[in-house]
Amino acid sequence: MADVPRKSGASRATDRPGDVSPFALGLLLRRAHWRAAAVMTEALRPLGIELRHFAVLIVLADRGPTMQRDLADAAGSDKAGIMRVVDDLERLGLAVRKAVPGDRRVRAVEITPRGVELFDAAHVQAVPVAERLIADLDAGETAQLTDLLTRLAYPEDA
Repeated sequence: MADVPRKSGASRATDRPGDVSPFALGLLLRRAHWRAAAVMTEALRPLGIELRHFAVLIVLADRGPTMQRDLADAAGSDKAGIMRVVDDLERLGLAVRKAVPGDRRVRAVEITPRGVELFDAAHVQAVPVAERLIADLDAGETAQLTDLLTRLAYPEDA
């Protein structure tokens, strides 16, 4: 036990309210993410898709046809994960892979009309559960939280 450092006056990292450790913000963001993901999962469940599927549909609805290799980064996944998600979306009729002119090896993924319908339905399903997520915040706090998280997530745009 000689190699184990003695406890200093510094706080140990927790994810409890009031934690002042250097990890506190990250741990708090992780807990908030878990709660938000649970809320989104609840909204998507009746539609037969998971949050990982919706993340790809968001990219496709926003960008249009997107090369499969670019989807991983845009949706916050890895290459193998994106392959499985796109396979699922194709099987559900929500997206299709199409050849990219000039390069037979590359495929672009495109949202289908059925995918757009489901994407729109997901937004309708999400309204009441999203409102529950922020029920303890007033409008000003919600706007402030959105602004702060946007600045944290996109520092290059700040």
